[in-house]
Amino acid sequence: MEFSGGGASSGGDRQGGSDSHRRKKRYHRHTTDQIQRLERMFKDCPHPDEKTRNLLSRELGLHPRQIKFWFQNRRTQMKAQHERADNCVLRAENDKIRCENIAIREALKNVICPTCGGPPVSDDSFFDEQKLRIQNAQLKQELDRVSSMAAKYMGRPIVQLPPMQPIHVSSLDLSMSSFGSHGIPGLSLDLDLLPGSSSSGITDLPFPPMSFSDMDTSIMAEYAAGALDELIRLLQSNEPIWVKPSSDCRERLNLEAYYGVFSRPKNPNLRVEASRDSGVVTINSLTLVDMFMDGNKFVDLFPTIVSRARIVEVISSGQSGTLLLMYEELQLLSPLIPTRQVYFLRFCQQIEPNSWAIVDLSYDIPQQESHFSSSCKAHRLPSGCLIQDTQNGYSKITWVEHWEIEDKAPVHQLCRDIVHSGFAFGAERWLASLQRMRERFSLMASGNPAQELGGEGKRSMMKLAQRMVSYFCSSINPSNGQQLNTLSATRDFEVRTTMHRSSEPGQRNGVIISASATIWLPVSPLNLFTFLRDEKCRPQWDVLSNQNPVEEIAHIPTGSHPGNCISVLRGYNTSQNNMLILQESSFDSSGSLIVYCPVDLQAINIAMNGEDPSYIPLLPSGFTIYSDYRNPGNNASTSSNTNSSPSGSLITIVFQILVSSLPSARMSQESVATVNNLISSTVNQIKTSLNLSSSSSCINGDDKEKWQ
Repeated sequence: MEFSGGGASSGGDRQGGSDSHRRKKRYHRHTTDQIQRLERMFKDCPHPDEKTRNLLSRELGLHPRQIKFWFQNRRTQMKAQHERADNCVLRAENDKIRCENIAIREALKNVICPTCGGPPVSDDSFFDEQKLRIQNAQLKQELDRVSSMAAKYMGRPIVQLPPMQPIHVSSLDLSMSSFGSHGIPGLSLDLDLLPGSSSSGITDLPFPPMSFSDMDTSIMAEYAAGALDELIRLLQSNEPIWVKPSSDCRERLNLEAYYGVFSRPKNPNLRVEASRDSGVVTINSLTLVDMFMDGNKFVDLFPTIVSRARIVEVISSGQSGTLLLMYEELQLLSPLIPTRQVYFLRFCQQIEPNSWAIVDLSYDIPQQESHFSSSCKAHRLPSGCLIQDTQNGYSKITWVEHWEIEDKAPVHQLCRDIVHSGFAFGAERWLASLQRMRERFSLMASGNPAQELGGEGKRSMMKLAQRMVSYFCSSINPSNGQQLNTLSATRDFEVRTTMHRSSEPGQRNGVIISASATIWLPVSPLNLFTFLRDEKCRPQWDVLSNQNPVEEIAHIPTGSHPGNCISVLRGYNTSQNNMLILQESSFDSSGSLIVYCPVDLQAINIAMNGEDPSYIPLLPSGFTIYSDYRNPGNNASTSSNTNSSPSGSLITIVFQILVSSLPSARMSQESVATVNNLISSTVNQIKTSLNLSSSSSCINGDDKEKWQ
C-alpha cells in the first residue's frame, strides 16, 4: 500500500526528477470501521504509546504513522472544540454581567431614601468609586481574554461590544517622534492642569452607529486634502482676498475676490462669515497640536466657545497626517444666540519641520439633522490654523474662520450686530481665548504663587475654579432639559429658564433650574466688568448679600490683566459664617466673565490644602459681557466695511438654584418666579448703581449717545 500522510513526500519523491513532481498525489481515506475502532480507542486512551499504535496498525491495515497522525489531529480537534465551548460560555456570562450592570445603574437612578424621600447618600463615595474602578478593570481584562481567544480560532479580530461611554482617542500618531530628541525650548503645558473631567457636566452625546467603507475613507481623505490646500492659500494670501476696512482693524474676506480665485458657487440665500487673525501663544507647537487633536483637552482649552467636542472616528493616522471625524457644539454665552452644531473632518499635517496646519471642514452624515436642536444651520468651509514654532519656544498662530449660515429664524435684534459682524464665532475670539487660557495655565504652573497658598493648593484651587466655569458655560445653552421663555417682572427683557436633573459627581444632586437673560447697557465692557468684579461694589448689585460688605480673603492671579484672577470672598454680618464665595473673573478682547459660587468653608480648606477638589459640589451663577459691535448702517454682509467700535455692552445674567433633591420634581410657577425675580432685581440694582434709566436694557439711541 502506498502511503502519503499530511502532504509530506517520501525521499524517493524528493530525489525524482520533474516527472515525479508532476505525478498526482494519492490520499488515503479511512473506512467507517477503521474510524469507529480509532474513536473507541481514543475514548479509552487519547495518547497511545508506540506498542499500542503498532497493534492498531496491524489490526486495521494502516501504517503506524497514519495511526500517530490521526490521534494527533483528533486531540487538536477536541481541544479546539472545548475552547470554543468555553469561549461561548464566557461571552454569554460577560453579556449577562453587562445587562445586570445596566439594570442596576437604571435602578439606582430611581432609588429613593425611605427616611427623607430623597436620593440616598453613600457613606464613603471614595471607596465606592475605587470598588467600581476595580470591577471595571476586571471586566475589561475578562473581555479582552475572551476576544483574543475568539480571534485565535476565527482567524480575524473580534469587534468588542460598545462600552458604556464613548472612547476618547488621544495621543494620536502625528509623526512627532523624529523631533522628540531635539528638545524644543520654551514653556511646556502642564497637561495635568487640564482636568479631563472639567466638562463632566455635559451629558454624553448619542452618536448614531457608523461604519465607513474604503471608498468613504478615500473620499474623506480627498476632501481633507483639498480643504488643507485652500486653508494654506487663505493663510498666505493678502489683498485683494483679505482687506482691512478703514474703520476696522480686523481682516475681512473680500467675497468677490474669493469666489473668483477658488471658483466656489455662491448661494445668495446663505450668510457668509469669514475672518482672519494672528498672534503669539506661549506654548510649543507639538503640545498645542496634541491638545487640538484630543476632544477633552480641546474643550478645556476653549471653555467659553466649545460647549461639546467629541471624536467620533479616527479615519487615518500616520506619516501623512491624522484625519478625524468629530462632533462639535459652539456657542456665544448668551441664550439669545443659538449654538452651532456640526459634524466635521479635522485634518492635521506637518507641512514644514516646525510648522503644522490643522483644517476643519463640515462633513454631513446620514440623518444628522435629527440630532441637531439648534435653530441655526451652520456649514464650516475650510477653517483652521497654522502653528509655527518661534525661536523662543513660543508659537505663532494664524487663524481663519469661514462659515456659511442658514438662519432658520432671525437673529435676535440685540445680538444681530455681534453675530453678523463675524465676531461671535470669528478668528479673533478663538485666538484671544487661546492666549488667555494659555496665560492662565502658565501662571498657575509657574513659581509665582500667592503668598497664602502653596503650589499644590494653587493647583487645586485652579481645578476647582475651572470646573466652576465649565459648569457655568454649559448651563447657558443646554441641549437637554425642559425650557420655558418668560418676560421679566418689568416686561422689558426675556428670561430663559431651563430645568434639568443632576446626578454628576461635583454637582448638586437633584433638580436644578437655570435662568438667564441678555440685556444691552450703554456702558463700555471694561467699565461694566470692573464694576461687577470689584468686591467693594458687590453689595450694590448682589441681591442675596442683603447689602452686607464683602472682603477678599484669597487672591490668585490668572493673567496679566488685573481683573484675571480667582478670589475667595467672605461676607460680613451674615447668618452663615461658614459659607464663602469662590469667584473667577477674566477679561480679554473675546469678552469677559465673572463666575461665582457659594462654597462652604470646609470645602475651601480642602482645596487650599492641595487635596482633590473633584467632589466639591458647585452650582455657579454669574455674568458674561461682550461688546455690542453695533453700527446702525451695518448690513448682513460680514465682508463689508463694518464699523465695530464698541458703543455699549451685551451682558448676560445667569442664576442657578437647586429647587428639590427629589428626582421626580417638576418645574413649578413658584420656582420660575423666584429666578425671574432674582434676575429682574439684579438688573435693576445694576442700573441704579450705574445711574442708568429703567429702559436702558432696550435699544435706545438717545441713551447710547449719552454714554458713548
